[in-house]
Formats: sequence, C-alpha cells, structure tokens
Amino acid sequence: MAVIPSCNLLTLNYSIENIQLYKDFEVLGPAQPVVAVAGEDVVLPCYLKPNISAVDLHIEWLRVQTEDPLVHLYRDHQDRNENQIPSYRGRTSLFPEQLRSGNVSLKLRNAQVSDNGEYKCFVESQKWYGDCFIHVHIKAVGTHPVISNEGYKEGGISLVCESKGWYPQPEVLWMDSEGHSLPAGQTETHTDSMGLFIVRRHVIVQKAEIEMFHCAHPWKVTFAVIFSLAAVAVIGCIVLIQRFSKLRRKRGIFKSYCSHLWFSEFKIDVTLDPDTAHPELILSEDRKQARHGDTWQDLPDNPERFKCWISALGKEGFSSGRRYWEVQVGDKTDWTLGVARESINRKGYFPLNPSGGLWAIRLWNGNDYKALTDPPVSLNLSVKPRKVGVYVDYEEGQVSFYSVKDKSHIYTFTGYKFTEELYPYFWPGFQNSTPLIISPALVPRDPIWD
Repeated sequence: MAVIPSCNLLTLNYSIENIQLYKDFEVLGPAQPVVAVAGEDVVLPCYLKPNISAVDLHIEWLRVQTEDPLVHLYRDHQDRNENQIPSYRGRTSLFPEQLRSGNVSLKLRNAQVSDNGEYKCFVESQKWYGDCFIHVHIKAVGTHPVISNEGYKEGGISLVCESKGWYPQPEVLWMDSEGHSLPAGQTETHTDSMGLFIVRRHVIVQKAEIEMFHCAHPWKVTFAVIFSLAAVAVIGCIVLIQRFSKLRRKRGIFKSYCSHLWFSEFKIDVTLDPDTAHPELILSEDRKQARHGDTWQDLPDNPERFKCWISALGKEGFSSGRRYWEVQVGDKTDWTLGVARESINRKGYFPLNPSGGLWAIRLWNGNDYKALTDPPVSLNLSVKPRKVGVYVDYEEGQVSFYSVKDKSHIYTFTGYKFTEELYPYFWPGFQNSTPLIISPALVPRDPIWD
C-alpha cells in the first residue's frame, strides 16, 4: 500500500512580529500586507487567540505615525467615532455578529489612495491588552490607454500613449507586435486631485519597423502597449495605424491567416513530463492532458516529482530564445499556468510567485483570476478565456499570457533575469476533473504567399 506523505500547508500565516503575548489573549494580524483596489471594499483582518469574546473589550483601529490617528473606536458595546479621522467617516465598521468569536477585523468601504499605509489594531480588557500592525497597499487600475497619432516626425510616425487613474505610479512600455521593447521617450507623469497618476509616453515608429509586421491587417499595423504597476500589474492596449496594402482585396483571407499565424514562429511542441507529475495527477497517454484524480498513485518518489503542490512540468526546458504554447482550459473553474525554473522546490510547498521560482496566472472559484506576483494581482477579464497562450522571452526576462480566441493580452511579467532552465508549469486544479489540454504546435500552410 502506498504511503501518502504529509505536507503541512498553513492556510493562514501569522508574523511573529505581529503578535504581542499577554496573559489573557493574543492579537493576531496577517503576515503579508493587505492589498486593496481603490473604490472597492477591503477587510483588515485581526483576531484574538484564544477566540474569546470581544463584546466587552475596548477596540481601537489607528493610523500609525499620524497626529490624529483614530480610524475606528469601539467602547462600552458601541462604536464611538466622534473623533474619527474625517476621511474615514461613514466608511468603517466592525463585524458585530463575530465579536463573540474574537473577530475584531475592520471593514473599510470604498478604499481610497489616502488609505495606503500602516494600521494598528489595539484591543484592551480591564487587565490586559494587545496589538498588532497591518500594512495596507492601495492599488488603482487606470483607464484603458488612449493612443494618439501626432503625424510624421524624425522620419517616422510619432505616437503618444496616455492613461489616467493609476496608483502606485505605473511604468509605460511600448512593444511591437512580437513583444519586443521599442525605444521611446521619457514617461511624463502627473497626479490628479485624488492623488492618482496620469502617464504619457511618446514613441517614434520608423518605416522599417512598420513594414516588419508580417501579420498586418489591411491598412493597419498593430502595436501592443503595456502598462505595468510597481507590483507588476499589466494591461494591454491596441493602436491601429493607417497604411496602404496591395493585399486589401484579400481581406477575408488575411484575417483568417493572421489568426493562425499569431506567434507561430515561436510555437513549440509541449508534452507533460510524467516523472514530475504529482501522484494525484492523471496524465493522458499522449502526455497532452492532465487532470486531478481521486486516488494517490503508487509512483516512485524520484527527485523530479512534485510531492505537495499537485503539479507537473513540461518535458523539455529551455534557457534561451522565445517560446510560445497554448493550453485549453475550457470551462474549468480552477487552474494555474505558467513557467517554473528548474530548481523549483519539488518536495515541499513553495511561494506561488517569482520568488518561489514560478511565473504564472491562476483561476480560482470560477471567476477569481490573479497574476501570481507578490502580493497577487487581481485580473479583471471581460471575457473568460477558454484557451490560454503562454509566451516567454528568455533574454528579455518576460512572461506573457494571452486569451487565444480574441488575441487579447491578459498579463505580463517583465524585468526579470532568468539564470537557469525554464519549464512549462501546469496545475489542473481539483474542483472538477476536466483536464488541461495542451494544444499541438501546428503551423498552418501559408494561404497568402503561395
């Protein structure tokens, strides 16, 4: 009988620095910063250990290092916010029905950029007290980039890209249709009355760069414009430029051709490596599909095999150049896709982010899309992707994800320096048994140039 190894997965980590121990209770807060999106509600978690009732206790939420720090006060069984910081009025509340179980968390409605900073949760009884500190990071995702054509300049077409409403300050990156960075001017940065960033950046596209795009729609050239937050949050934008084409009469054929040719130059044939597959994964005979099984298989505990995360890697790794592959996710409600470095921890739980050797995006609970940065970044996708394309540029330190059906950009990790082999990474989830399916790397015969 196979022995199933145990792996201790902590569902909630508490920082030792965030715990103050007293005779009656401890006050516990999260080890990691709380990330909130401007305009949305956020909960600042804080709990008592043991789970004694907080109904009769004195609870204060404070802003650290401010002259008038009161964010929320609970005393004598009721909220007393007469001296509350004005910007928090009407936006804070505890969870009255959960006070008896020791939950003293604060709900903050309509998060604002000014809420960014460090908070203190202070709880006091008649004899004992405790506190913990919580860092809150506010993120604001700005408007879709607006691209303007400023006409001919310095032998090319001058373009300017502008977006508003970002926090923290984003980086603006111009890229061509193959994902290569284009030389551009300095980013112009301003702030509005709410403290949100407005960014603009110019680029001059030379004639040679325009003509290099073999997949241009008649009269149009497509450029991807990527904005990335300090937390590496990225959005995409498409700008269309008029150009003449002798292929205008073949519009229908050209559109079909482009949809197949997209990234075909870099497509690779990916198969799953059974020696890396967790014992609860079921792989198809052709090594193109992976799903979560119901039983633990009696497989050799070789060094390459994942022991805790229910994952598998692609068979072939790479340490240079550009690669692209596609994975059908269909109607699955949870999955993780990306690339992992060769030295990723196969025998224990590792951080699901680049510090742990993973560059990936994830779907959880059917509609919770995240880029697995540190901390994770929520992705607001208007259309649920059924097939995901993964593009890696090793030398540029870039990993990008796309929705294959509409060719829309999902997210890009950029600015990394890869130093070892990378392998395609797959986690098919366990909420249903539908497999992840790797698409074959078939490059179609060219219908235009024959």
